[in-house]
Amino acid sequence: MLFLNNEDVMKVLSMETVLAALEDSYAKMIRGEAVCRPRIDLQIPTSDPHKVYRWGTMEGGAAHSYFAIRMKSDIAYEAQYGGTKTLEKYCVAPGTFCGLIFLFHVENGEPLAIMNDGYLQHLRVGADSAIGVKYMAREDASVVGMMGSGGMARSHIEAIRLVRNIKKIKVFSPTKEHREAYAREMEEKYGIETIPLDRPEEVYRDVHILAGCTDARIPVILGRYVEKGTHIVSVGGRPDRETYEKIDRFLRLGNATAPLGGEETTQEFITYVTPQLRERKVIREHQFDRGVVSLMDQRKVVYLKDILSGEKGRLTEEDIIYSERGNLQGAQFYAVAGKVFEEAKKRGIGREIPTAWFLQDIRD
Repeated sequence: MLFLNNEDVMKVLSMETVLAALEDSYAKMIRGEAVCRPRIDLQIPTSDPHKVYRWGTMEGGAAHSYFAIRMKSDIAYEAQYGGTKTLEKYCVAPGTFCGLIFLFHVENGEPLAIMNDGYLQHLRVGADSAIGVKYMAREDASVVGMMGSGGMARSHIEAIRLVRNIKKIKVFSPTKEHREAYAREMEEKYGIETIPLDRPEEVYRDVHILAGCTDARIPVILGRYVEKGTHIVSVGGRPDRETYEKIDRFLRLGNATAPLGGEETTQEFITYVTPQLRERKVIREHQFDRGVVSLMDQRKVVYLKDILSGEKGRLTEEDIIYSERGNLQGAQFYAVAGKVFEEAKKRGIGREIPTAWFLQDIRD
């Protein structure tokens, strides 16, 4: 069995590999060869009334392949930065985090690897958005408007440039130094002209792809500025109601598997809280999720499986598209973690842990 830290994962995982792994996993979901469930969170009070303990998991696997569970242990709280409410989190102390992926083989149940999720997480989210761009953005899309300048903003460009010929990026984030550093990095790393902007509304002008990659807990994609022909992706700082009203077509990559005897859900997050927290509404992250789905005109929704079967995604060059990720996170982690494990074993990367430590002779 292997333990792989983020540095190990970085050595063996490329964005090209992640894109291919996700598309393969989604195809298996469509064919009925894979299963996953949506993210499930538990929230528990702490001694600080402004913070909660939050445990989150997402799981999935495929026939004759791998199963993985991704686990997160966070202390979560809200903060204000420049007038914007953000969600902050840490494990043990600010600046450190606990996110792990536990990988198993489905043929014999063997535990194969435990790995840090940080680097893999950024790549899989960027790749997920890029799949939406691949199938629904204009073919001539070359300009990206970026809200945010953190890790997700970086991985999104890394992925999107693989599916469209990106020539320019316009970026806004509240901290001037951060957006300027991001612009320098994108130009140096990819040779893409990147313009840091002082006002968020400038990001919308003459862009083909608009990406919200922030930790804001308020809408950052504002419909009054969205122009015709724009393809929208959002992984933080959701669109506002006016944006939803302007959207011509929604792409949903898929839904998590329905439980036996139950119904399929479109919810991306299912959250359980103690009765104490139910009324306090301290964090309740993604409680807006149901509202987001209700804002989507279901007559305008197209699924990835429909596009792969020949249905047209973007109907006109003027269409405003929203690539809505669905709740397939569990189907992402087993697919990508499996590729990481295979390459790490091949190259002798990672720390070996005795598999026997994880087995017992008492029936579970």
